[in-house]
Amino acid sequence: MLLLAIESSCDETAVAIVRDGREILSNLIVSQIDVHARFGGVVPELASRQHLQAICPLVDAALEEAGSNLEQIEGIAVTRGPGLIGALLVGVSYAKAVAFARQIPMVGVHHIEGHILAIQLEQKVEYPYLALAVSGGHSHLFRVDGIGKYVLLGRTIDDAAGEAFDKVAKMLGLPYPGGPVIDRLAAQGDASRVRFPRPMLKKPNLDFSFSGMKTSVLTYIESLAGQLDDQAVADIAAAFQEAAVDVLLQKTLRAAREQGLTRIVVAGGVACNSGLRREFKLASQGEQLAVYFPSPLLCSDNAAMLAVAGDAYLERGARSPSDLNAVSNWPLVEAASHFNLLP
Repeated sequence: MLLLAIESSCDETAVAIVRDGREILSNLIVSQIDVHARFGGVVPELASRQHLQAICPLVDAALEEAGSNLEQIEGIAVTRGPGLIGALLVGVSYAKAVAFARQIPMVGVHHIEGHILAIQLEQKVEYPYLALAVSGGHSHLFRVDGIGKYVLLGRTIDDAAGEAFDKVAKMLGLPYPGGPVIDRLAAQGDASRVRFPRPMLKKPNLDFSFSGMKTSVLTYIESLAGQLDDQAVADIAAAFQEAAVDVLLQKTLRAAREQGLTRIVVAGGVACNSGLRREFKLASQGEQLAVYFPSPLLCSDNAAMLAVAGDAYLERGARSPSDLNAVSNWPLVEAASHFNLLP
């Protein structure tokens, strides 16, 4: 099946053309970083307007790069949720219009589902595996038994990890988006000069919490009474990143042991973090685990990642109705059961 995939859940407009849920023919992204940077974060209304401007020319560009046209498209996968409702509506509305005009099937796919299956576009990872989805809006642990078969093991009870990275960067006066800047500065800092807490690390459950860690950073910055030079900023970045990575790593390893899983997929925007990748790879050697990271493009919010589940659902006969609506909150297990794919 030649699939058109559309992602517009936050501040990137993304379109991809994918064959048979595996072969990426094009995967294009229009970023809005420059639009939102001066506000220090995503402004929902501006994001929606940018999606409206970008979606039509981006679909044309993706089709051209794939050497295809709309007449050849056999199905559509679009992010239905979760995300910013106005942004999601742009992608969903475009997908519904094309599906109606061309009389082809369409399926609404869960954003996190796209992330935790994206690795399958680059290498075949056998099921079951443990998936850590970690980004600006999500921090979840799932057992993945197959496409549409997910068990939620743990999630953040407050801030997502990526959100915490961006907020700490803002406290330090660093530009948006802050995650990549923190990662870069952490390499220049000395994490031993300050230690930040590891919230919920001793709790028996697999949930995360990053709000207290963020507050601890703010308290430490205030204790410096304005004496925040470049080295201090780098040290704080290193210490915060070490703490955040430690929590993500230890909870994930615990989940793998409890579930008896030897394969781990780490996905989402924060999966690009060099410290996270390094520590997971080091830990996997001692634990005899196989850890997989999608390439940076497939870790970001992209459209190709939707094609793995989208193609499978359409092949199984699943269809989203013509009155499909976007949803800002949508639990993944509920989304999968919507297509009656769970036993």
